[in-house]
Amino acid sequence: MRLKPLMALAASMGLAACATTQSHTDNTAETTPYASTYQPAASSPTLIRGATVLDGDGHELANADVLMRDGRIEAVGQNLAAGDGVEVIDGAGRFVTPGIIDPHSHLGVYPSPSINATEDGNEMTQPNTAEVWAEHSVWPQDPGFYRAVAGGVTTLHILPGSGNLFGGRGVTLRPVLGARTVQEMKFPGAPQSLKMACGENPSRVYGERNSSPATGMGNMAGYRQAFADARRYADRQRAAQEGHGDPPDRDLEMETLAGVLNGDIILQWHCYRADEMANAIEVSHEFGFHIAAFHHAVEAYKIPDLLAREDICAAMWADWWGFKLEAYDGIRENIAFVDAGGACAMVHSDSEVGVQRLNQEAAKAMADGRRAGLDISRAQAWTWLSRNPARALHIDDETGTLTPGRRADVVVWSADPLTTYAAAERVYMDGALVYRRGDPRDPPSDFELGQTYRERGQ
Repeated sequence: MRLKPLMALAASMGLAACATTQSHTDNTAETTPYASTYQPAASSPTLIRGATVLDGDGHELANADVLMRDGRIEAVGQNLAAGDGVEVIDGAGRFVTPGIIDPHSHLGVYPSPSINATEDGNEMTQPNTAEVWAEHSVWPQDPGFYRAVAGGVTTLHILPGSGNLFGGRGVTLRPVLGARTVQEMKFPGAPQSLKMACGENPSRVYGERNSSPATGMGNMAGYRQAFADARRYADRQRAAQEGHGDPPDRDLEMETLAGVLNGDIILQWHCYRADEMANAIEVSHEFGFHIAAFHHAVEAYKIPDLLAREDICAAMWADWWGFKLEAYDGIRENIAFVDAGGACAMVHSDSEVGVQRLNQEAAKAMADGRRAGLDISRAQAWTWLSRNPARALHIDDETGTLTPGRRADVVVWSADPLTTYAAAERVYMDGALVYRRGDPRDPPSDFELGQTYRERGQ
């Protein structure tokens, strides 16, 4: 049963080696532990001609072309010259967008099949587990990665769970189909994040164990004490580097928190209520760090001015709330109101199912905003799915828009992607065609082998 898939894999590798033009090659000579070994798949120059283009930066272009070469966007415009050796794709009636970026995913750490043995994303052993890294729990063969790509997703930020005040480090991944290691999936140069959580989750988890934190004020005290300790740790490290005293013993928890203080690690904070987001901002002021994004942010519509002032993004659902008290005061216009208030709005999944239709989630938010009287274009709504998440993950100089020079992360949709009628027909990562609708996945994932091959009569 394993022979044909392995032969197919070998054949596909051989075909990739014969591609006429290699895509942009990332440097993988690093010897740093846990460094990215991601290599873009081989690609050929490709021109998508005559499509409606949403460029991810707020612009819609009619009857436009997108030219990809060497893994990068070379040009976007009308009547572009194809040149010799360029594959031309007819985009008439189609829409072209940047690949979707999911800023909040648990694929790989909560993979399919979803059973207790595979739930590997929440280190709920103490309130502060800043020392753990989500990437060390990622299972690269999670079938969810394939389904995400089929939904137009080309980048995901994988986070640990939210049971703790400090849940651990997150990682930005490329959904590389067939990857054997998480290092093969790591987005080159993307900074790690720290996942924090406010509200009911940590106070409930530890309050039920008769330990701290058990209240909102216990949560706040836990944040502040941890960052106070991290500041002392960072000060001792700095002093030792300047020749004043010995460095502290290595402490993985403190390393992560010190990384937030010095800006090397970006902060992603699970927080529902507006008042708790405001308190989190006060903590950031006390200790001098920046919050990249609040996640879930059901009440973000109440404070878009604070978010805009602090340059904080909000990763939100379109219409998911009410499942606990802190998520009760949600409105359908949340994403649209945050955007209209001048803040950075994003759509996220937090779900192995939702990640397959993030375009439809953005469409719902756009429609609800329009019903509330906001003038939201399709092009502006798409910024919630690509440019803004790239900004929150600090990879916007590499992806998120169809700007020339950016990675050629491109999706060709069968129809307007902000409707329920569209499907991703072609998905490119770094200019390489990684998914084409209707093509069988060969080889399938281990958990799909028997079913897929029986259906095909093999």
